[in-house]
Amino acid sequence: MMWVDLMSYLPDDILAKVDRMSMACSLEVRVPLLDHRVVEFMAQVEKKQKYTQFNNKILLRDLAQRYLPKNILQRPKQGFAIPLGAWLQRELKPMVDEVLAPARMRQRGLFNPDHVERMVTEHQQGRRDYSQQLWAMLILELWLERLLGSKAAV
Repeated sequence: MMWVDLMSYLPDDILAKVDRMSMACSLEVRVPLLDHRVVEFMAQVEKKQKYTQFNNKILLRDLAQRYLPKNILQRPKQGFAIPLGAWLQRELKPMVDEVLAPARMRQRGLFNPDHVERMVTEHQQGRRDYSQQLWAMLILELWLERLLGSKAAV
């Protein structure tokens, strides 16, 4: 799986995104842990020295504890997610209200309009985070509209 990550996920996804975003901000980004000498060394290290069921990056953490405070080493992973939930509540709210409106949901016939309306309301009020589900329905509806037209039922 590490080889698959190295050959596909990193260059085709993660590194491509980092490259695009850093160039957009005129930043020069380096990935020292992907230096060929580090990768070649780690390819020869036994699995149990890399990770266990409950610990990962064992060698890196052992080395890093010499230089970094404990609170940095023990904090959880932090991804590069977009603020989708906030966008659906603010900038994209007019689109959500239009595209996921009960009348439109009834017309298409894919989803229960009352349920979708409740999800939109709860998300807009900050009571629940339905950002992933609302985004999926929004994109599906826009795609179907483009493919089949606004009135067609599926």
